[in-house]
Amino acid sequence: MPLTSQISVYDPRWPDLFLSEQQRIRSVFANALVTIHHVGSTAVPGLAAKPEIDLLVEVSEHRDVGDVTERMKSLGYVRGTDLSQDHHFYRRDVNGVRTHKVHVCPSGHWQIARMLRFRDLLRQDPDLSARYQALKLHLEATNQHGIGEYLASKAPFIDAVLAHKRERD
Repeated sequence: MPLTSQISVYDPRWPDLFLSEQQRIRSVFANALVTIHHVGSTAVPGLAAKPEIDLLVEVSEHRDVGDVTERMKSLGYVRGTDLSQDHHFYRRDVNGVRTHKVHVCPSGHWQIARMLRFRDLLRQDPDLSARYQALKLHLEATNQHGIGEYLASKAPFIDAVLAHKRERD
């Protein structure tokens, strides 16, 4: 079963696509907005990725979730299932192809530190980035049940990297 999109070589346009989308969605979160981070594999120069821009929206608190969902809908986003408590998720597809994912978490949410730490480790360590890329390509090639299987199969690698980093700190 295919993933939401096929993994491709790094595209140097991804940072600009992030900046463009960051500007487009900024006003949706109004006064609750703290910052918007570029996360996921498209945020790591040189790393092959599904060409889906991941944005992590940090808010002071979730406010007017129904209004936020409507404003995101007006920008082409669909609200997905929460990925964990207080971790809201939106996705945008263009012509049936996933182009953007937006994670919305309040300040202090454990996923913010997790996503930023893993992104930064990949940016700092070319060997780690190469190992992660090889894993992702292997998982894509052997995937039989879609994106859920792919994400679940990546999780132990990410968990181990972050646990090892905590031990060294």
